[in-house]
Amino acid sequence: MIWKLSLTGVKSRLKDYTVLFSGLVVASMIFYMFLSLAVNPGFMSKDVNAPGQYLSFIFGFGIVLLAIITFVYLVYANSFLLSMRQHDYGMFMMLGAKSSRIGLLIFCETLLTGIVATILGIVIGFGLTALVSKLLISSLGLHITHFQIILPNAILWTLIFFVAIFFLAALRNVHKLVRSKVIDLLHESQKPIKLGHKSFWRVIEAILGLALLAVGYYVMGLPASNIFMIIPVALVTIVAGSYFTFDSLFTLIINFLLKRKGYVYHGIRVFTLGQLKFRIRDYTRILSVISLLFALALGAITVGLNFNSLKDQAVKSTYYDATIVENNPAVKKNIAKIDIKTKTTYHYVETKNDLYFNQTELEKHSIKDIKFIPHGNNFPTYKPFVLKTEDLSNPEKYANMHFGLLVGAGKKKIKLVSANKLNAVKGQKKYITLLTVKNFAKDYPTLMKIEKAQIAAVPMMANVLMNTKPFQYQMMLGFISGFEFMGFFLGIAFLTMLASTLMFKVLSGAASDKMRYEMLYKIGTRRKVLKQSIRNEIGVLFLLPGVLGIIDVLFGLRLFKALLPKPYMGIWLPFLIFIVLYFIYYAVTVKLYENIVLKK
Repeated sequence: MIWKLSLTGVKSRLKDYTVLFSGLVVASMIFYMFLSLAVNPGFMSKDVNAPGQYLSFIFGFGIVLLAIITFVYLVYANSFLLSMRQHDYGMFMMLGAKSSRIGLLIFCETLLTGIVATILGIVIGFGLTALVSKLLISSLGLHITHFQIILPNAILWTLIFFVAIFFLAALRNVHKLVRSKVIDLLHESQKPIKLGHKSFWRVIEAILGLALLAVGYYVMGLPASNIFMIIPVALVTIVAGSYFTFDSLFTLIINFLLKRKGYVYHGIRVFTLGQLKFRIRDYTRILSVISLLFALALGAITVGLNFNSLKDQAVKSTYYDATIVENNPAVKKNIAKIDIKTKTTYHYVETKNDLYFNQTELEKHSIKDIKFIPHGNNFPTYKPFVLKTEDLSNPEKYANMHFGLLVGAGKKKIKLVSANKLNAVKGQKKYITLLTVKNFAKDYPTLMKIEKAQIAAVPMMANVLMNTKPFQYQMMLGFISGFEFMGFFLGIAFLTMLASTLMFKVLSGAASDKMRYEMLYKIGTRRKVLKQSIRNEIGVLFLLPGVLGIIDVLFGLRLFKALLPKPYMGIWLPFLIFIVLYFIYYAVTVKLYENIVLKK
């Protein structure tokens, strides 16, 4: 009988459960996607090679961040689930149900909700993983044959993580409800909120909150060398500053507006402001958390998309685009496909202890390199320069070290001799050709084929060829693609969870607000005016953490000046994505809230 009543209660709140399910499904879906990309064994070992190690780290780091935010989100989602059902549980107990049976019912409902949402999220995660892997593989320019979309280990660990969290949540729900009095369960939403009336302390708290935020924003603009001091200071000051700001400043603003009679007695603004005054005092913690999550979400996607700008820096940081040591048919075929800008060949003879080069060739076509020019706290620039020929054979000079890496000298000494002397040296005659192309990004896939074909033909030169620009560029692509996708999907996950959390919090109090709106309607307030009041009230609750989160991001991006050339480049795109998605959640919250408090 209790199970039948429980299913009837769930059915009556199907819309609320749909909202809860959507957030849980997105959380488990993205968690599975990150896990499958991070622990795909064949993909990492056989297809991606070196960059795969970094991708595993990047997505592993993303999993940790996602696990933390998912835990916070599930705490609020569980509170919403509990608030929806506690009145029903109180009624069951009034009708004579034993607390042990109610406890078992609560436990099973909570755990079953989490398991179903997790399984659905994993199934959808298969499709998301397939899509993301194709985009990731395409951006890396790889030929993939070992990637697994359905990965048993990833499925198992996703289930373990979410089931463990919901198991703990179920135990917490049982503990709370079984120990609660029936009267508390029936009237939990009607408990009054204590409001402080000491304006002086509110002013002090508001000033302290703004001061802490200012300190946090200031330290985030300090040089990157102070990063171990910047992060903890900014974290403490911004978290505390956000809490104090929501706890006092906005209450002071509402009190100020309530005293402006010309403003407050227009329509039902006095009611809306009164609602907001109670809401903000009750929502201080959740609004603070949501503003921080909003900043993290927006920052993650902004920084992730901006990592794409590092591709240009990877191209600029190395002068020569390819190295040719073996001109077999496969190499010749691919060289014919690229648009060569310069092509220089150097002949040398390799003996047991030395490498002998033709000095005339090196003087006629000097070796070039890229100079790294730092600019304080801003992103450095790169400038090409010519290595002095006489320094190439001097072990104490940088030119000797750099040239040795280009030709794979190892411990052998580099010696410069005339053409006649070179012909007289007994040893293995070799050559090395250094290429530059007109458009490296365009020719990159072909250049990779050239280097790989040479490694297959001349394995002993693998150390030289693996350090060439195409391989370095591929490694950078691994970083960029990993952070880009991690930032984008972490941002979407954060936004989904924070917006759902705020939605759950607003809807949790809708039942207690219903009576107020019924009273206003009975004394003649039009439904149109009531709807406008609801839109304004919920709009402010969504707007405040969003605005503070945007401000946090605008200051926080300064932390990445030493890592990204233009951290604010293309910032409009993530902002637009977030505003649209955030507005959709706001519109859904308003509609659900109206359906609860304005039922005919």
